[in-house]
Amino acid sequence: MNESGDIKGKLTFAVTLMVSATLCFSVLVMVLALVFGLWFDNIDNAEIFKLISPAFQTIIGGFIGLLAGVKLSNADEDPPCRGNKK
Repeated sequence: MNESGDIKGKLTFAVTLMVSATLCFSVLVMVLALVFGLWFDNIDNAEIFKLISPAFQTIIGGFIGLLAGVKLSNADEDPPCRGNKK
């Protein structure tokens, strides 16, 4: 039984789950801020979009890159296209 592979798989799953939950929470908070800002008359909507848009793009891009990196680093040692040459 390969204990280190099992631990690595569990750790990767836990990190992926935490990153996904944080991404969902961040997106939800930003969307709620946009929605609340649209309903108040004393808040300029253009200012809200100027402030939140770059942060939104940065957070989304960063978390997607992190999830892709976790997925790629968890790949098998031997790619299936090379096979086992003996």
